[in-house]
Amino acid sequence: MPHTQDERHPFLDDLTADAVLISSVLRGPVTGRDEIGLVVNAVGTFYASQAPTFIQTVGSRLLLEYEAVLTSGESLSAAVLVDHNPDGLVPRVSVRMSPLGAVLSLATHLRTALSKQLPENLFL
Repeated sequence: MPHTQDERHPFLDDLTADAVLISSVLRGPVTGRDEIGLVVNAVGTFYASQAPTFIQTVGSRLLLEYEAVLTSGESLSAAVLVDHNPDGLVPRVSVRMSPLGAVLSLATHLRTALSKQLPENLFL
């Protein structure tokens, strides 16, 4: 989710150095605070709009759901599960998206944007 300098991101600001991101738009996990930031920020550039539809913390987990429209015009739904350590830091984030057409479109854009910065085998 995009954020301004004065606003805390739901998880990017609290990632551990070795945090892991699992996502429907990637073949495998992305590990590391900087690498996850690259992916999340790149994905945000492909959203024409984004609106949260549900947010709730249960124990050490944050569940965030949102609807987005891609710059290509496709609608996308996402569910984000953020795990927190007892110290409040985030070691794991899981992002599940649908429908498949929008996921594949987003994955293609992501490959184009990040294929020189992240391993090729991460991309669909």
